[in-house]
Amino acid sequence: MVAETATATPAPLLPPLLPALVGMTGLQALVALALFAPGVLAPRLGIDPAGLGLFTTTGFAVGMAASLYGGVLAGRLGPFRIASLCAVAVAAAMLCAMTGGSAAGLLAAGVAIGLACGPETPASAAILGRLVREADRPMVFSVRQTGNQIGAIAGSLALPLLAVALDPRAGYAVIAMLALACIPVFERLRPVYDPLTRTAAAGFGLGTAMQLLRSDPALRRMALAAFPYSASQLTLNGFFVVFAVTELGLEHVSAGVALAAGQAGGLVGRLGWGVVASRWMAPRRLVGLLGLGMAAASILVGWAGAALPFPVLTLATFLFGLTASGWNGVFVAEVARLAPAGRIGEATGAVMVGGFAGLIAGPILLVAAAAVSDLATGYIAVGLLAALSGLSLLKDKR
Repeated sequence: MVAETATATPAPLLPPLLPALVGMTGLQALVALALFAPGVLAPRLGIDPAGLGLFTTTGFAVGMAASLYGGVLAGRLGPFRIASLCAVAVAAAMLCAMTGGSAAGLLAAGVAIGLACGPETPASAAILGRLVREADRPMVFSVRQTGNQIGAIAGSLALPLLAVALDPRAGYAVIAMLALACIPVFERLRPVYDPLTRTAAAGFGLGTAMQLLRSDPALRRMALAAFPYSASQLTLNGFFVVFAVTELGLEHVSAGVALAAGQAGGLVGRLGWGVVASRWMAPRRLVGLLGLGMAAASILVGWAGAALPFPVLTLATFLFGLTASGWNGVFVAEVARLAPAGRIGEATGAVMVGGFAGLIAGPILLVAAAAVSDLATGYIAVGLLAALSGLSLLKDKR
């Protein structure tokens, strides 16, 4: 009996989940606030769809490359050191954007914001996947993904008011100061949580990511679905204010309110879909149905948005956000379920290559549609692509 007691090894105690979840949710809120700021401020700053497309395309191209290394960097540096570096990149992006709406300023801001938005999802998946029980993953990852909506709602409501009351660039300055204030918080959490993820492989680049996707058909289908889903999300979050002002005839503040309704829908969706996936429906099937929902909302807004009364348009943007901005948490949780053991962060980074590709292609498609026809045509085209991906996932039985 004594020998048995002496050799028994108690399971290691993990630190609490809540501080890590709050910290990573806050990081995403900060990144989202900065990422969507130029789109919200575009009418006051005179940024046209082409300039906005330059910012977003550059940001997401850099973000795609950075996402590939998000998981391995979480292993080398730790997720909260990554969070601090992302906050520095956000501040740099906003300072670059403050120089004006020139192509050079938007290009530099896009590079900096890409260095922030790329690593944050794989890094957060690595630490939360380490702390959470498998049964709780859909809900926990959905809560974490509400950071996108928190940041976007705050920006949609506050930035137009700052632009009208003070100066459009004041919003950039506020975001930069907020980013710098977050760094001490992340650094305080770093000694507790960062040691838990320092097990990543020595290298994880594009070739390794593609090999992981080639070897797992389920992850590959998720990566392909992430392309139009992310593009659909961008049409709402990044271009709706410009679309509403230039083609739907709304005032700037009213357009911000309508976008805030869409972000509120995304917030409800990210929490609500997490509950649905945890209790009543398989996450894969739910993600497929959300593709059909975002397709219907995107086509409605593009096809009939100009004819809709403002309350009805606001309801439509709410439903748009419920689906096009509400899918991410359940999606990431499903990727974590499908990931090989010990490679959640790496698998998330690999799958999000498809998402970033959609975020890159989305602005190009919308700018091309605006040049040839109008932005409404772009909304319809992206909606049709999302519908095809949703149907593809619904056919997958794994």
